[in-house]
Amino acid sequence: MHGKQLAKHITSGARSNGLLNISRGRFFGVEIPTPLPSEQQKIADCLASLDELIAAESEQLDALKAHKKGLMQQLFPREGETTPRLRFPEFKDTSKWAAKAIGSLCKTFSGGTPSTSNPNYYGGEIPFIRSAEIGKNQTELFLTNDGLINSAAKLIDRGDVLVALYGANSGDVSLAKINGAINQAILCLKSKACNGYIYQYLSFQKDWITSTYLQGGQGNLSGEIIKSIEIPIPSLHEQQRIANCLSSLDDQIAVQSEKVDALKEHKKGLLQQLFPIPEEIDA
Repeated sequence: MHGKQLAKHITSGARSNGLLNISRGRFFGVEIPTPLPSEQQKIADCLASLDELIAAESEQLDALKAHKKGLMQQLFPREGETTPRLRFPEFKDTSKWAAKAIGSLCKTFSGGTPSTSNPNYYGGEIPFIRSAEIGKNQTELFLTNDGLINSAAKLIDRGDVLVALYGANSGDVSLAKINGAINQAILCLKSKACNGYIYQYLSFQKDWITSTYLQGGQGNLSGEIIKSIEIPIPSLHEQQRIANCLSSLDDQIAVQSEKVDALKEHKKGLLQQLFPIPEEIDA
């Protein structure tokens, strides 16, 4: 069914009764382009084949994510334990892990936002990272040096650990993909240990952090809360091995996710080519 035509009926109904819906009569009155049955079958078969491919690649993506989750459960100690269930061979006979608060492991700080009423503070060359952009390679806004100097915005480096404190993605954590400046909704962690390890552990604990401090997803985190969280710490060498292992899986997940997204975009473009727009349908 052509989406634009259906949307037109729905919005028309919304204007008349204030509800974003469509009546049964209007729904069954929507006209659809109808080619010969043989052509309908070919179109359906083509799209069904693509749906099956998308489903198969999506299953593979889910399997990779599940594998990583299971691996993290083995590589990090369980609550009340001082060593994980799974260790790399070279670390099996090494000492137990020590629990340390993030505040003792990392230099932490948040940023600020330059006055939006001053146009001289924006449009420069410094990427201004906001909470929804902590894991992205680019930002919507850029600051000038004046904007940076005359505000509480703080510079961070690529590879720093960034935690979203406010907003819909509160509790999200990422390694910074770019150098830039952060606002007050982000906490930067510059680790004395291994940034990759800190990032992976906080990612692993995101659900616990959300349920413990965000009341089911509502509210905000604070720098003090994050700094108080204790992390099990092995030797630096073991931290790096764990981080590298999980980072390799992250790369595979990213590649597979891009493949699924590309297939979905391909189907979207194919749908636009296989079905005529209403103006092209013969009366």
